[in-house]
Amino acid sequence: MGPTLWDMHVHLDFMQDARGVAAEAERLGLGVFAVTVTPEGYEQTARELVDAPNVRVGVGLHPWWVADGRCDTGDVARAAELARTSRFVGEVGLDLSPKHVPDGSLERQVAALEAVAGACAETSDGARPKVLSLHSVRAAGLTLDVLERTGALAACACIFHWFSGTSDELHRAVKAGCWFSVNEMMLRTRRGREYARQLPASRLLLETDLPPGEDVPFAAGEIVAQLERTLEQLAAIRGADVSQLACDNAQLLLAG
Repeated sequence: MGPTLWDMHVHLDFMQDARGVAAEAERLGLGVFAVTVTPEGYEQTARELVDAPNVRVGVGLHPWWVADGRCDTGDVARAAELARTSRFVGEVGLDLSPKHVPDGSLERQVAALEAVAGACAETSDGARPKVLSLHSVRAAGLTLDVLERTGALAACACIFHWFSGTSDELHRAVKAGCWFSVNEMMLRTRRGREYARQLPASRLLLETDLPPGEDVPFAAGEIVAQLERTLEQLAAIRGADVSQLACDNAQLLLAG
């Protein structure tokens, strides 16, 4: 039996005992898409969890790290190189929020996303496409532009994690065939709940975006509890239980 519940955006690399959490998750029937924020973090996490059957690790190049210089041009090149050989990529994307991103970083962020998305598009397999988990804050339209320009939008399975764009941007992303991972925090806002109601059932996924900080003690049971609360809220919002649907969607993307 494989996982019966999937967290499609979680930072195992931020947890003090990633191997322990992954093992506990397997016992609980939980599978995870473990996103990272730097290529170095991806390589370390992939080595650490290479034998965890319920974990898929994504090549990361988080826009915050690109924006403030923690990831330089060498890191961008390395992330693109790794994305060519890994089927799973994330967390990557764009962020234009002044709270987190310094002025003048847009060009660096776009160049970084173009490099990784282009590498994914060039090496994605139509039968088993690469899977990208995307961070996009105040930049959903621009993110879609980059994905379209590089060919990743057509060649890859593109997941908007915690979508927060405009309704027009949501419509564009749905029309383009994107996927959407929904978390408990998203459902705390009126707009987030309305978006969750509108999302196509065939493109709906669950996530937690846990933990809330780096190098923290954590337990897989906390992930399961949050996912179950999200499922309860989604059932109320959509008028139907989406537990099996969300699991089937995740397995479709992450199989193999």
